[in-house]
Amino acid sequence: MNYNKKTVQDINVKGKKVLLRCDFNVPQDMQTQAITDDKRIRAALPTIQYLLDQGAGVIACSHLGKPKGERKPELSLAPVAQRLGELLERPVTFCSDVVGPDAKAKAAALQPGQIMLLENLRFEPGETKNDPEFAGALASLAEVYVSDAFGTVHRAHASTEGVSHFLPAVSGFLIAKELDIMGKALADPRRPLVAILGGAKVSSKIGVINHLLDIADTIIIGGGMAYTFAKAQGGNVGKSLLEGDWLDYCNEMIQKAKEKGVKLLLPADTLAADEFSATARAELVPTMDIPEGYMGMDIGPKTILNYTDAVKDAGTVVWNGPMGVFEFDAFAEGTRTLARALAESSAITIVGGGDSAAAVEQLGFADKMTHISTGGGASLEFLEGKELPGVACLLDH
Repeated sequence: MNYNKKTVQDINVKGKKVLLRCDFNVPQDMQTQAITDDKRIRAALPTIQYLLDQGAGVIACSHLGKPKGERKPELSLAPVAQRLGELLERPVTFCSDVVGPDAKAKAAALQPGQIMLLENLRFEPGETKNDPEFAGALASLAEVYVSDAFGTVHRAHASTEGVSHFLPAVSGFLIAKELDIMGKALADPRRPLVAILGGAKVSSKIGVINHLLDIADTIIIGGGMAYTFAKAQGGNVGKSLLEGDWLDYCNEMIQKAKEKGVKLLLPADTLAADEFSATARAELVPTMDIPEGYMGMDIGPKTILNYTDAVKDAGTVVWNGPMGVFEFDAFAEGTRTLARALAESSAITIVGGGDSAAAVEQLGFADKMTHISTGGGASLEFLEGKELPGVACLLDH
């Protein structure tokens, strides 16, 4: 996939109306709809401010939650419009619909340097179906399309891909950064390239492991998926997380790594517990011999040493998925120590979205990473080498 895409800085937006796809899918209090974390709104500010400063009229749009094509008042973007206005220190006009009379009238009246926000895109059934009629109606509000919601580019929806058939499409600063850093890390990495893969399931990382075996120098496996690898090699994993259908696949990956000369590091020791709880008593056991009735909860000290050693000399480190149940402090040491090793290394450090990003932020190492991706599913598909529809549709340089 070509990652060299045009950005807002490559086009003239003065006096034009710009449809800007943001990711305002923010966490809210279920009772009051108050926004509990405005990080995603803040992340959109540089692109919005740039467009307004350049004399564009900005028509921002986003989804929120999963209303599945129905109007659900509790998933309205009205609270987002209010918070966005506070952050920008200027009024944000809110529309009660997406492509209806209110949106059309307000878009027609929009002046350069003004901003409006459409109602939740997913109130419209045509959004997730990438319906050309809905995409056309959305595009008709503006003259240029700017995509800045990296968390949605792996989906071909009307607002992420469909509108590009009607309007010239470029990226905002958020997506430009993702493509520049992650694209370069995979296409032309500073070596050695070390990939750290954790999380619960092998099945969710198949494509990633396969792709990385072609480009990485070292692959580190942690988290729940490590126990499927251990079982595949004849180990006893007690009642640890296990995907019995993927044992042959794990052995194939081990063999493929050998053939390609890629170091595939698996846990040697494990912190196990007899119950899944924050207060469970931890037992240090060999990963290949977890007692009956016990489950692996984190990597052990010997494994931590092996893994941090592998990171020390890396040129680029890509990390997706925690090493253990980091939400419980007793089982956060593997993830914490690895995060610290990344923070202290001179490597380009890239953290995939989702749980890994949450872990790095929760453990206090976020500001020490080169880049933390804003997209969970999108960054995973990026690491798989898949074409992302919401990126492929943007104009090439």
